[in-house]
Amino acid sequence: MLNHNEPMSKHCSLRAGGEAQDFFIPNTLNDLSHFLKNNQKPILMLGLGSNLLVRDKGFAGVVIKLTQLNQLTIVNNIIQAGAGVTLAKLSRFCQSQELNGAEFLSAIPGNIGGALAMNAGAFGSEFWSMVDSVATINTVGEVFKRDATEFDIAYRQVTPHHQNEYFIGANLRLAPTDKQQNIKALLKKRNDLQPIGLPSCGSVFKNPPNHHAAKLIQESNLKGFCIGNACVSDKHANFIINQGKATASDIEHLIKHIQQTVKSNFNIDLETEVIIIG
Repeated sequence: MLNHNEPMSKHCSLRAGGEAQDFFIPNTLNDLSHFLKNNQKPILMLGLGSNLLVRDKGFAGVVIKLTQLNQLTIVNNIIQAGAGVTLAKLSRFCQSQELNGAEFLSAIPGNIGGALAMNAGAFGSEFWSMVDSVATINTVGEVFKRDATEFDIAYRQVTPHHQNEYFIGANLRLAPTDKQQNIKALLKKRNDLQPIGLPSCGSVFKNPPNHHAAKLIQESNLKGFCIGNACVSDKHANFIINQGKATASDIEHLIKHIQQTVKSNFNIDLETEVIIIG
């Protein structure tokens, strides 16, 4: 499905942002490969849009949403999952297979493609700890299998050894076990600590070494501070909430204000976890 001038506010969890010039949802990997072979425009791969802000002027290219690449199987304890599988679904699937280590994913509102791109994590665990290999596709539609060792992995950061390739799936290795973390307890902990149900992008900033971004923001007296309809959450200071019709500009200006205030107070540079495009 190919649309034009698609509002990205419909596809990003912050519910803000400009239009994508073109917007494509492939039904199959063959659809995606064929489209890329004939595409000449800049590309933005999109999952659930839970870690993305598209500026108000939009994206002058094609946004490709991979939600239909959602195959999920298991062979010899190796989980084969497409980029469009949600992390919550993967967590439940692992639980049903009595595989341990994916429970934390239930608390992350994203999908596998995004988790691969940014090494998503929660409660002290990170996605790439379970990655055995990945499938990628390049800008002309060629598909590759890449070993996990072909990527440099760090906190909320993934650096590939091969350029101009996009994640389309992963093979994941987990251990069978009788003891699992309680997913309901993890979700309750998340709901108790975070402003769930309100338009946000999750954690806005990475935690600096030996610090917590939320604590630095809170100690800068920024809880509840707003620019336009974009506000620092009263519940968790590392969340920005769209209180109504916040523009992407409101949100970005608030991000910069937080960075400047924390820098002034603590001489610490906050690095964004949210990706800003446009």
